[in-house]
Amino acid sequence: MQKTSLKKIRFSSAKRQAVEGTFDGGEVSSDGGLVLMREADRRLGLLSAVARRLDDRRQSGKVRHAAVTLLRQRVMALCAGWEDLNDVEQLQRDPVHQLASGTEVLGSAPTLSRFENAQNRASAWAVNEVLVEQFIRSHRTAPAHLILDFDATDTPVHGQQEGRFFHGYYDCHCFLPLYVFCGDQLLVAYLRRSNQDAAKHAAAILKLLVRRLRIAWPRTKIVFRADSGFCRDRLLTWCDTHDVKYVVGLARNERLLAQNAALMQQAEADFNRTGQKQRLFTAFDYAAGSWRRVRWVIAKAEHTAKGANPRFIVTNIVGDARQIYDRRYCARGEMENRVKEQMMLFADRVSAHRWWANQWRLLLSALAYTLIEAVRRLALTGTALAQATCQTIRLKLIKIGTVIERKLTIVRLHFSSGHPLQAVFRHAVRCLAPP
Repeated sequence: MQKTSLKKIRFSSAKRQAVEGTFDGGEVSSDGGLVLMREADRRLGLLSAVARRLDDRRQSGKVRHAAVTLLRQRVMALCAGWEDLNDVEQLQRDPVHQLASGTEVLGSAPTLSRFENAQNRASAWAVNEVLVEQFIRSHRTAPAHLILDFDATDTPVHGQQEGRFFHGYYDCHCFLPLYVFCGDQLLVAYLRRSNQDAAKHAAAILKLLVRRLRIAWPRTKIVFRADSGFCRDRLLTWCDTHDVKYVVGLARNERLLAQNAALMQQAEADFNRTGQKQRLFTAFDYAAGSWRRVRWVIAKAEHTAKGANPRFIVTNIVGDARQIYDRRYCARGEMENRVKEQMMLFADRVSAHRWWANQWRLLLSALAYTLIEAVRRLALTGTALAQATCQTIRLKLIKIGTVIERKLTIVRLHFSSGHPLQAVFRHAVRCLAPP
């Protein structure tokens, strides 16, 4: 131990008591709860499954860190809030990160950077395959129906990254990643350039997902849900011809507004009479000029103190217009919260120069999210953190001050005695134990 560690640091007194400190506490970590993510990974077999599918071209005789070790090191760091390779040097000696990664010698920043830049299209495909297979294994029985939520978001870039383009709507240089969720579970994270349609490749991804899910569950009904950015005739036609239901936003235009004008006038009159928000619904047949067939459109005529707010969706689901809009379409707002959670796990840190390195970073965040979501789904149901975001789970269950005691046959973790969620933590560990 360096002598500087033993030098006393003097602070202002507290209630006539002197306050001083030294850096001699031994092996201590601020991320003691990270072992919970380790248990989740062991329960799922997630990161080992990804590592087995990677094409590791390094010379085996010269490799010090296995691919699965580097993968665990990076994903565990993201779970704990360490977003960048610049943080690696600070974490190499952290005993909990060593434990969670399965090694006492963590990779350096250059090692992780080389590993990151070695990834390619096959790596991205492999990770997304594992995400889908993990989703299927998470169900003990075939679900009656599944809703696949598609959404795109902007990821701003600030350098000269490969594939960067200026996007007029977002008013910045950015990428345009595509996410697919089913409930809270992530199935696809796909980085795209922003100089293209927001629905680019969505049809191909939907086809692949439907094909795989129907192999697993032939009788499960599948619903495609998305905002108006995905309202494309090709997508809807494929759904119509392959028994896939859809409920998709439809951008307003003069024809739609004219067809909904009478109901909007009624909503405005009712609001003026009562002073309360009015929401009226109707449905009618409609075909855009680019569509090959007429489809059923649900129109919402809403009037509030802020004025008129007409909205439209297109669907092939038969039923009450209001219920389809409120229960089927509006529920996609939860999916938007799941996209925000990707940013809590630093999916927006796409600062590498190479395209596939940035795709890999997006997927690392997706893997970190999958671990935390598994903890929330499998171990936190019925607790105060059952609906907590990834960031809240990190702050309350991962960021636990811990003293590590190593002996020949045991590693003992001394968690903070004052941790306020001890009961929740114990419950989560029990739930994640091997079945």
